Amino acid sequence: MKKQQALISLLIVGAVFTSMVLAAWLLPSKDFSDSERRRLAQRPEFSLSSVKSGRFMSEFEKYTQDQFPLRDKLRMLKAVSVYDIFGRLDNNGIYIKDGYAAKLEYPLEEDSVTHAAKRLAYVYEKYLADKSGKVYLSIVPDKSYFLAGEDYLSMDYNRLIELMRQGMPFAEYIDIIGTLDISDYYKTDTHWRQEKIPDTAAHLAAAMGASLSGQYTQNKLDRPFHGVYYGQSAMPLPGEEIVYLTNSVLDGCIATDHESGTVGGLYDMDKAAGKDPYELFLSGALPLVTVENPNAENDRELVLFRDSFGSSIAPLLAEGYAKITLVDTRYLRADQLDKFIDFHGQDVLFLYSTLLLNSSSTLT
Repeated sequence: MKKQQALISLLIVGAVFTSMVLAAWLLPSKDFSDSERRRLAQRPEFSLSSVKSGRFMSEFEKYTQDQFPLRDKLRMLKAVSVYDIFGRLDNNGIYIKDGYAAKLEYPLEEDSVTHAAKRLAYVYEKYLADKSGKVYLSIVPDKSYFLAGEDYLSMDYNRLIELMRQGMPFAEYIDIIGTLDISDYYKTDTHWRQEKIPDTAAHLAAAMGASLSGQYTQNKLDRPFHGVYYGQSAMPLPGEEIVYLTNSVLDGCIATDHESGTVGGLYDMDKAAGKDPYELFLSGALPLVTVENPNAENDRELVLFRDSFGSSIAPLLAEGYAKITLVDTRYLRADQLDKFIDFHGQDVLFLYSTLLLNSSSTLT
């Protein structure tokens, strides 16, 4: 009797699984996972050669995993089981501590950090060494700097900073870590919260000889924000607010995206309504953006080499400069910069997160 019950249960599970796989194959495919912020595998093309080589089955497996019916709910069920029932500390490399989701950033990839320093030193030698402007370096810690403690493995942040400073002796280092704590970051995302970093912006500006008013009006988006770790963790984490700061000077600033030719303000409301609301800030990580401040009290200019963390702090720095040029050499080749930028003695700030420096292969 027990054997029959076990066989029936097995047949039912098999039938359900088979029907799910068939549904994944027959139903329209989804192109993108909003929660995970990534493109999903698409239906592979069938051919004798792809079957023979094994490519078809490999691609089919990825396809069924990505297109499985009720996939998001099943991912959430698995994540809850991993964290709450089995007591594991992380799921897919994402851990949750004190309500903050973060990625395990371990170990320190010294070769990657050295590569980053070399690429930024190349920019200095090619475009800046014979110019009169001052050059600065500052590093944004990721959330694990504040969260990891004794519970989770984390990289050697002091060694990372040491390697960057050694590789960039021409740059004056501005330490901003002391201006930050974990509450300055989104709970479900990698990034810092703009409304929490005016002191950090003021510290950077003062170190570069500029000044900011520090007086802002807070504005909230009318939709909840679920950051990249929300989807990666698959946990039912609550949504957050995105707040952006304005004042009369910032309202008058003009931002130009030189890839598309789009001209607008510091905050992109179309992007705020899109898949990643963080791209509200200067339309996200773009190759080349200039911010002009017609109400500036000086004619100073800043060239900001940055990753996505720069998108939300640059609007605050704009108050202290007549013009800021934001450059992302992940998307704009470093050996082509003089075709787009006139280097004429502006101050230069290299501002990068530990996340990028520890995985810097995209820097050109």
